[in-house]
This record gives sequence, C-alpha cells and structure tokens, in this order.
Amino acid sequence: MLGFIGIGNMGSAILKGALKQHYLKPEEVCIYDIDGDKAKTFAMESKVILCATIEELIDQCVMVMIAIKPNVIDETILAQRDRLKHKALLSIALGYDFERYNTLLDETTRHLFIMPNTPCLVGEGMSLLEARHSLTDEELMFAKGLFESIGEVEFLPSHLMGVGGAMSGCSPAYLYMLIEAMADGGVKHGMPRDLAYKLASQTVVGAGKMQLKTKLHPGILKDQVCSPGGSTILGVNALEDGNFRSTIISAISESLKK
Repeated sequence: MLGFIGIGNMGSAILKGALKQHYLKPEEVCIYDIDGDKAKTFAMESKVILCATIEELIDQCVMVMIAIKPNVIDETILAQRDRLKHKALLSIALGYDFERYNTLLDETTRHLFIMPNTPCLVGEGMSLLEARHSLTDEELMFAKGLFESIGEVEFLPSHLMGVGGAMSGCSPAYLYMLIEAMADGGVKHGMPRDLAYKLASQTVVGAGKMQLKTKLHPGILKDQVCSPGGSTILGVNALEDGNFRSTIISAISESLKK
C-alpha cells in the first residue's frame, strides 16, 4: 500500500498520472491532506482510500510519499518519526535530500529524494531520482517504475539535484509564459486565442521531441530554421536584443537561491 501525504498540485499530478497509466490501482493507494474537503473530493473522484489522519495513513502503508510544502516537513516528520520506523519514504520536497532526511528519520526508515514536475499529470514528466538513497532494490524498482509510468526518469548525484530540479521542476512555468507570449503575438495579428494556444503549445512539444529524437545541438536545429535574410532570423535577432538566452539562464540561477 502506497500512501500520499499531501495531494496538492504536484502530489495530485503524480497520483492522477499513475492511476491513468494503471501503474497504481485505486485500492492500493491511501491519501491524506490537511484540506479535508479537497481530499474527500479527490478520493471520491479517483476511488482511492481516504484517511482521516496522517497516523492512520502511515499505519496502513508500507511506503509513504511526502508531497507537502518544505516549510512543514520538519514538524511533520519529527511528529511521525516513530511511526515511520521500518517504512519506506519517498519525498518530493525541495531541499530534502538524503543527508537532510538522515538527520530527521530513524535509521530504520528507508528513503529516496525525487524531483518530479507537473507534466507527470499527462504522462510527460521529467523526474530526477537522487542516486544516493536507502531503499531496498525492490522498493527502488517500484519507485522508478512509478515515475517511468508518467514520463522520463534520470538518476542524479546529490550535488546536481538542485540545478536539475530548477531546470525540470521550475522551467515548465517559464515555458507556459513562452506559450502565452507566443499566443499573444498571434492574437495581436488576428489569430483566435484558442487556435493561438494550440499552435504555440504544439510547437513547443514538437521542438522538444525533435531535439530528444535527433540529439542534435539546439543551435544546429535553430540554424536549420533560419534561412538567410528570412523571417526566423529576424525574430531570433529580436530575441537576442531582448537578452532572451541570458534571461533564461538568470531565471535558472535565481531559482537555485531558494
């Protein structure tokens, strides 16, 4: 039995995605959220098991997913430290890596730090698993399979989890801003908004898949679209004037300061 403590944006994206892909069965999942009404609605819609308290959830589950805000992790874990003995813990809380959990948990509690992103909801997630962990082989296989069912998985050394999480975890927000801006550009010139969003979103999806499949340097792919004196190089020039690449790099760097 797998229990989810917290079903906010990220926790619900993981759970809904895994249920949709049939990696998890509703009767094998327990949930708890401090917002009881939200948890009740989620349980009714997804048919998972609703727990009234964290204690009830931990007692029923052999593996627990911590999907709550980092600012309440310490108090939650310390309050449940004894109950979590001999259990397996998966955590998606930013900053709570192997070393940090070792200072909070009993030595019998096995744990793994994971950085997923919200596209897990539609089976296109990018999840980063910390290479250093204390799960058993069977538990690690299950966790890896869970996140593979809703996207791609990469194992990263501990020192790269922060920047990796900034890239894959934060960047969807930047891409949504790009999609919105592209669509606004189309609407400015008469494109209906719904169609503008579709064109922008599919172009982002297609460009990403093209780089993944061809493995060509993004600069090469950019050059292939830019004909001499053509419209695309004019647009690229406008982006360079606006410090487009420098701004994206700065956004990644700023997100690491948290």
